[in-house]
Amino acid sequence: MQEPLLRTEGLDYDTFPEVPATPGERERAGALKNRRVFLATFAAVLGNFSFGYALVYTSPVIPELKLSSDPALHLDKIQASWFGSVFTLGAAAGGLSAMLLNDLLGRKLSIMFSAVPSAIGYAIMAGARGLWMLLLGRMLTGFAGGLTAACIPVYVSEIAPPDVRGALGATPQLMAVFGSLSLYALGLLLPWRWLAVAGEGPVLIMILLLSFMPNSPRFLLSKSRDEEALQALTWLRADSEVHWEFEQIQDNVRRQSSRVSWAEAREPRVYRPVLIAVLMRFLQQLTGITPILVYLQTIFDNTSVVLPSQQDAAIVGAVRLLSVLIAAVTMDLAGRKVLLYVSGYAMGWGPITWLLMSEVLPLRARGVASGLCVLVSWLTAFVLTNYFLLAVNAFGLQVPFFFFSAICLLSLLFTGCCVPETRGRSLEQIEAFFHTRRMSFRP
Repeated sequence: MQEPLLRTEGLDYDTFPEVPATPGERERAGALKNRRVFLATFAAVLGNFSFGYALVYTSPVIPELKLSSDPALHLDKIQASWFGSVFTLGAAAGGLSAMLLNDLLGRKLSIMFSAVPSAIGYAIMAGARGLWMLLLGRMLTGFAGGLTAACIPVYVSEIAPPDVRGALGATPQLMAVFGSLSLYALGLLLPWRWLAVAGEGPVLIMILLLSFMPNSPRFLLSKSRDEEALQALTWLRADSEVHWEFEQIQDNVRRQSSRVSWAEAREPRVYRPVLIAVLMRFLQQLTGITPILVYLQTIFDNTSVVLPSQQDAAIVGAVRLLSVLIAAVTMDLAGRKVLLYVSGYAMGWGPITWLLMSEVLPLRARGVASGLCVLVSWLTAFVLTNYFLLAVNAFGLQVPFFFFSAICLLSLLFTGCCVPETRGRSLEQIEAFFHTRRMSFRP
């Protein structure tokens, strides 16, 4: 049996006991109770598919536009850098807006709202007649990506039960990688305008499916919509016996009914989880994943690989997808920290940092703090992406890649010193842990 999260009970924060069950009973019960959670998660993470697709859109398009005979669409080195990096500025703006929309509209409606700039952005790029239209389309799809990056992990973590939250927490990254792989594969077949047209499909399907899904019960309770929250939780669990879980969530929400004040923000129970989440997102981007993905074909063009760069990019996408699948399967078995230590980006720092962000952030600050994490993440990505090609042209590929390697070593130290293991813990347990000011879940 898993060791309890806390050994003592305080006046305000109680240890939540586990109910013993055999592995067979848990598997059968989970298959029945979680099927609707899986459906709601799939509907939401279609937004991540579109995000991954839009992020790497420039990988096959930049080489094509560099050879364009149309002077209005022909890209030089500086224009190519802006075309690749302006997406991250839009994503930063999306993360900033999520700080408001996450708590104003709710997680589900914020995800659905992201479809508007996404659809418009793809349409503008499909019909682009000049560089400004390409940049505007990239900015709008980036805005949608930043908004979904902040809202989807929070929505998934709040609707998922603890026993599958790790696996479901990996699905945003999984779908983002699948979206990137789809773009690379379609890039072998379609011209750049039709790649933008194809991006509209997942956006429309996401809106259709999400319109039938419930909002987060925790969000509904925070808005005093208790009856709707109970109905949403009952639907998600496919079970009428959800009152114990509902009462635990309700109790936690009521204790945190007000927003975090500036004075409270200076308390360790608030700033520690927020700081951990922000630094994880910052370090994740410093590993260089965004510029590598955005300029993947350009990078391969500068190497001596045998296969064409388009095929190399598709192979990288396939390997990333397989790695995230492995992470999704093992995350609830091996734990978050183990994968952060022993795995590469796609198995560790890709999916796990998004999951941990949504798990450790306190409920009262979750909407604002998740937006802050995305804002920091994509501002960092903008700097790296905007200067990556310039650094490669000046110093070669080895200098930026040596820098990324050094950051990976620093990330290992940060993981060992600061990141808690959250496997198998409810969100209420994780939040209670930070009230103890301990450095580890173990005494």
